[in-house]
Amino acid sequence: METSFSESFREFIAKETDPAIRTLRENAFAEFTAAGFPTPKLEDWKYTNAAPLVSGQWSVTGGQIEDVADPDLELLRRFGSDRNGFAALNSAFADLKVIRIAKETSIAEPIELAFAADENTAIFPHILVIAETGSKATIVESYDSTAKSFTNTAIQIIVEDNASLTHYRVQRDSPEAFHYGVTEVSLGSGSSYDSTNINLGGRLSRHDIDVKFTAEGGEAWVDGLYMLNGEQHSDTHSIIDHTVPNCKSHQNYKGVLNDNSRGVFNGKVFVRENAHGTDAQQSNKNLLLSNDARVDTKPQLEIFNDDVKCAHGATVGQLEEEELFYLLTRGLPEVLAKNLLTYGFAEEIINKIKIESIKKDLDVAVLNRLGAEI
Repeated sequence: METSFSESFREFIAKETDPAIRTLRENAFAEFTAAGFPTPKLEDWKYTNAAPLVSGQWSVTGGQIEDVADPDLELLRRFGSDRNGFAALNSAFADLKVIRIAKETSIAEPIELAFAADENTAIFPHILVIAETGSKATIVESYDSTAKSFTNTAIQIIVEDNASLTHYRVQRDSPEAFHYGVTEVSLGSGSSYDSTNINLGGRLSRHDIDVKFTAEGGEAWVDGLYMLNGEQHSDTHSIIDHTVPNCKSHQNYKGVLNDNSRGVFNGKVFVRENAHGTDAQQSNKNLLLSNDARVDTKPQLEIFNDDVKCAHGATVGQLEEEELFYLLTRGLPEVLAKNLLTYGFAEEIINKIKIESIKKDLDVAVLNRLGAEI
């Protein structure tokens, strides 16, 4: 795999005409060469084996540059390409795009970012979003590959002082596809970031989320749903870093797992020494619809300040017998009753989405996954 990418990179970098971008790419590929792909020997990858992806052969596409100005380069250099080989590979081959939301501007229509890899193709979207001071906007990031493919994607988000950004991320790739994504968020004073992450597709998928508060008064919602069946494997790793006082974070992730699927949730919340007045809440709840489904969940708090309000928790279980019994006594068939309870469990997250067309599509997707109509 590395040899294949090395050959592709030599051909690819020879066509790069921007010296600064060329250096960024070459440094990233050097990181990839040094690190290689992560393996289960690494603590953060102990439950996720990327070997099926690594053993594939992919036709590489990438290298497009859109709206990238010189000031943006410094922000692109801040991307954590050294986190693992996948992130480094994204920086090396990235299709770069910058979206800047002007100061004190409110954009009513959502900004849509849609990606779909062709069969046996690897794509590398890399988006930089800058919500300037006092701005307000909604980003819709969607992935809909229809065949065996490899999507390696990254989005960097800077929410400046008193800006507000709503972010929907929907991953509905083919059940044969491989997907790796990184979301990095930096929050300014009095800023607001509200994200909803929906993971339905992919044979093997992983999403790394890093949210960092850099000034007082910021607030973030980092919520998500993974709904898996067959042999699907979905891994979510999140870090919410409270480095400054008086910020709030809320995280609510849910998983619905059927057949032989496997889910992984690892959520870390850091409260640094001077981050007094922090309010951090974290929850991961999982519903197993099959005896063969499995989830590994590890919510974590690391607190270095006494003046905080923090809580976390995780649950793994099946449908509540009392709730099911109640519906059965009201005359509902057992299959419909189970589907209704499962639908209600997932809908708490989907209902966060305020764009009706997307919400309707996801409702249909959930019902299709259940093989039911309600």
